[in-house]
Amino acid sequence: MKLRSVLREALALLMWLPILSALGGCASLANWLPKSAPDDAAAGTARTAANPERAVYRVEVIGPAELQKLLVTYLDLSRFQNAPETDGITAAELDRLIVAAPAQARSLLETEGYFNAEVRVDKLASVGAVPLLRVQLTPGPRAVVERFELTVEGDLHAGASASASAGAQDSSAGRLLAQVRRQWALQPGQAFRQSAWSGAKSAAIAQLRAEGYPSASWRSTQARVDAGSNTVQLDLLADSGPLFRFGEIRIEGLQRFDADSVLRLSTLGRGEPYSEKALLDFQERLQKAGLFEGSSVEIDPNPATADATPVIVRVRELNMQQATVGVGYSANTGPRVTLEHLHRRVFGTRWIAKNKFELGPSIQSWSGEFTSHPLEGRYRNLLSGSAERLRSTEELRTSWSVRAGRTQDTPRIERLYFGEFIQSTLVNPSGSTQSSALSANYHWVWRDVDSVLLPTQGLTANLQAALGRSFSNQSPGGPFGRAYARVTWYHPLGASWYATVRGEAGQVLAADAVALPDTLLFRAGGDESVRGYAFRSLGPKVNNVLFSGRVLLTGSAEIARPISAKYPAFWWAAFVDAGTAAAGWKEFKPVLGYGAGLRWRSPVGPLRLDVAYGQATRAARLHLSVGIAF
Repeated sequence: MKLRSVLREALALLMWLPILSALGGCASLANWLPKSAPDDAAAGTARTAANPERAVYRVEVIGPAELQKLLVTYLDLSRFQNAPETDGITAAELDRLIVAAPAQARSLLETEGYFNAEVRVDKLASVGAVPLLRVQLTPGPRAVVERFELTVEGDLHAGASASASAGAQDSSAGRLLAQVRRQWALQPGQAFRQSAWSGAKSAAIAQLRAEGYPSASWRSTQARVDAGSNTVQLDLLADSGPLFRFGEIRIEGLQRFDADSVLRLSTLGRGEPYSEKALLDFQERLQKAGLFEGSSVEIDPNPATADATPVIVRVRELNMQQATVGVGYSANTGPRVTLEHLHRRVFGTRWIAKNKFELGPSIQSWSGEFTSHPLEGRYRNLLSGSAERLRSTEELRTSWSVRAGRTQDTPRIERLYFGEFIQSTLVNPSGSTQSSALSANYHWVWRDVDSVLLPTQGLTANLQAALGRSFSNQSPGGPFGRAYARVTWYHPLGASWYATVRGEAGQVLAADAVALPDTLLFRAGGDESVRGYAFRSLGPKVNNVLFSGRVLLTGSAEIARPISAKYPAFWWAAFVDAGTAAAGWKEFKPVLGYGAGLRWRSPVGPLRLDVAYGQATRAARLHLSVGIAF
């Protein structure tokens, strides 16, 4: 019966073979075979092929620390010891890797400048443990650059040669070639490394392309190694190609705004030599114009159009109108709600209109501004007004102002010239005073920092000057002058420590009897002044009533660092603040505040939480500044 059953299965299989072959070919036949009783020998062979016996071993590299890391990372013998089981190697393959390891290790060491390294691999037998493979390396001396020779062909060579023959050693071509040679990263005497060699070549050709020769390329580069003396000679030949000059500006993407709004931001003179920095500065001004969501400025590095290469400006326009609602909290003025509206072409004109309302229990304010689209010389005309009702330290100040002037915004410097009329009413326990002033003003802001939003290195300065005349019903009016300066210095200290030092000073020059609007005078205290004291709580007192002063001097020193490397955006800080406002320098008596705080360096700017102790009040105070815009 058993034999008869086997014969029936064989006959059925023969009948199905032609059909199975037509469906999938012989390679698919195994999928149709019965799986209830596989052949043991065949199954064992299949398991061995799919899961070969994996060689298990350990690798130890003996040598200098930086070279140990190189070999552990890139040496095949080291990489396969931790490979997944499916990618493991057999004992036979391991033997081949052991034999090949010294040559591979020497090749890796040559990329670091070691051309006479000795490498030996020892297989140490272990009883009852994983075998140990010890890679012993003796790197030998590191090769150094003996000399380098950088020559150029093309217009750069012609320009440098012509100026040299004419005795004009300070020509632009000659200066550029000398600068590239001077800034070459692998100078004689420096250690040779393959990565440094590649980086130096990239930096040199990038410098040529950025300074007038965007089609520059290497004609040949050679690093000739003398292993006997451990020296390297570098020979490079660059083809600068033609000197490119700016041609016409072509603008793409304009729909809502006119071409003049773009062209007036350009400083690219027709016929001037190409400069990558000039393009980037133009692009940055477009980004800051308040009209475009994105922009790019580039040329086509085609040598055929080098004499007048077109400048291609691509812009993505912002919406004509924009509204923003925000909520926030500050220890200075408490909770607040803000509403901003922006129209980028109000009434169809080349003017931008901006209105901002701020509402809170301590402050209610409005500010409005009309700013023209960019004019010649990167200037803008300005018309603005503001109104504010501010309550602080048992007093209420109501003020309004109007101003007209011009602004100029350059990559590092902002200038503002304006005439202004201010009226202010101050109500405190001593009574009510009202005064106004008409003045001519100049504001100057300079920034040289690594990041405008989250600076860690550099310097910022804000200088203000005003001349005018005040008017008052209660007291005599008269001429006055006002000066103010605020300087902030950022500096990394190393080991993830950062320092911030700030100083501010101000003075109003006027006769003692002349009354001035409170907005032109000075107070200290609060988040951005002397921490540990309430907002606008530091100033001269008359009959125990607080007033604003005619002189101001404050300073601050702060150190900070990330709380942990895992959360680099969260910092802790320690600080010391000092200063005050006074009626005059003879009455100036600074107070001290100090404490610690937390920082979140968010994408929209730093958010701060500080606990400060005011030495004069002998009390601690919480300073919090946070806001969210929708």
